[in-house]
Amino acid sequence: MTRVAAVVVSHGHAQELRDSLPALAPQVDELVVIENLPGSVDDVPERAIVLRNERPLTFAANLNQGIAASTAQYVLSVNPDAVPEPGAVAALADFADLHPRCGVAGPRMLWRDGRLQPSRRRFPTVGGTLVRRTPLRLVLRPYQRQRAHYRLDEPADEPVLTDWMLGAFLLMRRDMLEEIGGWDAGFRHYGEDIDLQYRAARAGWERWYVPGAVVRHEYAAVIDRRFLTRHTLWHLRGMLRFVRKHPERLRAL
Repeated sequence: MTRVAAVVVSHGHAQELRDSLPALAPQVDELVVIENLPGSVDDVPERAIVLRNERPLTFAANLNQGIAASTAQYVLSVNPDAVPEPGAVAALADFADLHPRCGVAGPRMLWRDGRLQPSRRRFPTVGGTLVRRTPLRLVLRPYQRQRAHYRLDEPADEPVLTDWMLGAFLLMRRDMLEEIGGWDAGFRHYGEDIDLQYRAARAGWERWYVPGAVVRHEYAAVIDRRFLTRHTLWHLRGMLRFVRKHPERLRAL
């Protein structure tokens, strides 16, 4: 079995792939690129596997496709706009090798200008989600009032266990994915990364933030900037699905 496979889903991201794939390809043993929208993949490394969908699928369904098309011990979910610095993938895989119950490992995420991106989070609560996803955020500013949720006051330069991390660049152990049933394709676009890591936690798998791996990520954060867009509705739908699956989270006010 090869060591690390990467799955990249493109939905109109041909330009981003031109920047990210050259940095990613030399660091992985298998590379699966999924064209979820026609014309969104136009230039890939020679050894990459390209899967082209006849119709768009959900992000989670695409990841499951890529996982099934690969064989490596570890699988990376990689957004087209996530660019790993040299050695980032090896740092994640080496850490997971030393921690047999590490099911998910995530890197230190930076904005393109080098600022730290709050990529590690606590599992959502009802009250916190209402603040972050409604106009309340204009008054109760989340990055100021919910610092614990974003773990902003915790050390960012040492490995630490966390609840969940952004799905833009995650190393996942294949054994864990097989045990918990992979990604839930029923999520439209938001919440699937929280759900995956919540199920991993319930199954006893650890989720580690590994700052020795560094990834630069544009992170559009559309739902943080505008209210009442289709992305807002997708996020609401995702969180409702999460609560239906895990009703005990309703007690986490």
